[in-house]
Amino acid sequence: MSEPLYDVLIIGGGPAGLTAGLYTSRARLKTLLVERMILGGQVMTTTKVENYPGFPGGIDGPDLMMRFQEHCQEFGLETITGEVTGLIDKGDEKIVAVDGREIRTRAVIITTGAEPSKLGIPGELEFTGRGVSYCATCDGAFFRNVPVAIIGGGDTAAEEALFLCRFASKVYLVHRRDELRATKLLQDRIFANDKIEPIWNSTVDQVVGDNTGVTSLILRNRQDDSQRTLEAVGMFVAVGVTPKAHFLTDILDLNAEGYILTDSECRTSIPGVFAAGDVRKKILKQIATAVGDGAIAAIVAEKYLDNL
Repeated sequence: MSEPLYDVLIIGGGPAGLTAGLYTSRARLKTLLVERMILGGQVMTTTKVENYPGFPGGIDGPDLMMRFQEHCQEFGLETITGEVTGLIDKGDEKIVAVDGREIRTRAVIITTGAEPSKLGIPGELEFTGRGVSYCATCDGAFFRNVPVAIIGGGDTAAEEALFLCRFASKVYLVHRRDELRATKLLQDRIFANDKIEPIWNSTVDQVVGDNTGVTSLILRNRQDDSQRTLEAVGMFVAVGVTPKAHFLTDILDLNAEGYILTDSECRTSIPGVFAAGDVRKKILKQIATAVGDGAIAAIVAEKYLDNL
C-alpha cells in the first residue's frame, strides 16, 4: 500500500512544531508531525519557565509542553517518532525520508531546533554521562553534596547554576569573560547565592577523571595563560547551541553557523519548505518567538497550498 499524501509534514516537536501543527490541523490540513525523541523539545528539560506570557509565577517546562500537546490533540494532529534523514523537492510534492520510509507531502515545516554546543576538549566525550552533562535539570540530582562546575555566562548557564544549588555543595561558574551575559535578574540571583563562585576570564582545557568519573577540571586563565586545577566531580556545559539542520546542508540555504536562512515569513530557499523556531537564523531564541514562528509558518504554508 502506498504512503498517503499529507498536506503538511512538520519535522520537530518543540514549541514551534507543535504550534505549527495546531494551526495546520485546525485549518483541516492533513498534517503529520515527526519527532526524533520526545514531544516538547528542549523545554522538557527546563525546570521553570518564567517569561512565557499567561503564567504568572512561572510554569515547569514539561507542564507547559503537555498543555501544547493536549491542545494539538483537540484538533487531531497526527504524530510519529522517527528521525528524518533526507528531503527531496519534487516541485508540488516533497519526499521526506524517515527511518528508511519515504513520506509524501505537499509542504514541509522544519522546526528541528538546536542542541547544546560542545567544548571540544580532551576528556569531554570520554566522560559524557560520567560527570559531563549538557542538562542540569536532567542530571543535577546525581550530584548531591559534591562540587560541580557550570561552563558559560548566559541565561542558560545562570539558570542551571541556580538549579544545581539544590543539590551540589558548591557550584563554580566558569566564564571566559569578566562579566556575565545573563539577564540582570539572573545575575542578581547568582551574586546573592553563597553557594555559587564565579571564576572569570577562564576556559576549560581538559576534563580529568578515572574509572569512577570526573575528578577535576584543568582551567586556563585567558589573561595570563596560567593553568589551575579545579576540584569538581561534575561539569555542566552551557556555551550555546548548534542548529539541528545538518541533514539539510546540500538541500537548503544555510548560513556559516548552520542555521536555515529564511525570509520574514519563514520561507526557505525551496518553495513549499518553511523553517520556524531555533533552527532558523534570527535574533532571539525563546519559547515565545518559536510559537510566533510556528504560527507564521503554518499560515504561510496554508496560503502556499491554496495557490498550488
